[in-house]
Order: sequence, then C-alpha cells, then structure tokens
Amino acid sequence: MSSFKTNSPRKFYKINHYINAPTIRLLSDDGKQIGIVSIDEARQQAQETGLDLVEINGNAIPPVVKLISFSKFKYQESKKLKSEKKGIKGGDLKEIQMSPFIGPGDYETMIKRSQKFLTAGNKIKLSVKFQGRQMNHQEFGHNLIAKVKTDLQEFGSPEGEAKLIGKRLMLTFTPVKKNGGTKNEETK
Repeated sequence: MSSFKTNSPRKFYKINHYINAPTIRLLSDDGKQIGIVSIDEARQQAQETGLDLVEINGNAIPPVVKLISFSKFKYQESKKLKSEKKGIKGGDLKEIQMSPFIGPGDYETMIKRSQKFLTAGNKIKLSVKFQGRQMNHQEFGHNLIAKVKTDLQEFGSPEGEAKLIGKRLMLTFTPVKKNGGTKNEETK
C-alpha cells in the first residue's frame, strides 16, 4: 500500500457523452461563443471536427461547454494554474518570537524583519515567550506587545487582542493596504 499523496485536488471534467444537459452554451477552442445549441447538435459538430466536448461550467444555465481537444484543454489548464501560482506573493503566516526582556538591538532587528514581511503581503504572528519566573510578570509581555503595535501601525494592523496560550502571549498582524489616494491628499 502506497502512502503517496498529492497536495493538489484533481478537478474532473465531463466530456463528450458524459454531458447530459439537453441544451448547452457552446464555445470554440479559442474561447469565442458559438451559441446555445442542443447537445445532439454539439456532439455532431464535435464528431465532424474531430474535437471533444469539455464541460467548463456545469453550474451555469445552460452549462458552458468548450469544443476542444481534451489533451490541449488539460495543457491550457495546467499552464493557467502554474501562472496563478507564480503570481502569488506573500499571503503566508510568518512567526516572530521575542522574549519579554528582549534587548534593544534584537528588538530593532525583529521590527525590521516584521516590516519586511508585512510589506511583502504576509501576516505576522508575534509570539512573546515567557520562561520560568517570567510568567509572574506578564505585564512586561503586554508592554512589549503595545510597543510593537505602535512601531508596526503603518505596516500592519493587529487582529483582535493578545492572547496568552500556555507560556506564550500571541498576537497576529495583517498587512495594511496602501491606498493610491494618499498621494493626492499630500499634494493639495
């Protein structure tokens, strides 16, 4: 028995005789609309041209079907998926760990790293880790969180309030969207 798993879910398409709608919206292989035709008429066109009928959107009324070679269609879909993955930048959750008694140099490094992550579009999970007797003085962790909030306010906004989970005080920051309208206000 194999334990091989793929991370991407496979998408199944109805093709040719598996399409059971009485009427369909038919598209040519270059994406131009041919029109709304009966399924028998579409099957006849597919047989004459030597192409396949591939259901693209079965939820639409009538369902959208493309007249294309199935292997070419699968190739186009894989290319589209790769280009979408390539265009995604950021969106990950990055964790920044600090101690409640962090030194000023280390603090500045962590703030610069956090700013870099937030400007790239990533979320930040700030984790203040208490060790030993530091748990008796949780106010130092809350003070550190408040300082980080003020230092990162132009790059990210906190999601809710800091929560103590075990020996860690955690808070998540989401990146702030930059508006193009701020430049116009400054020039006025």
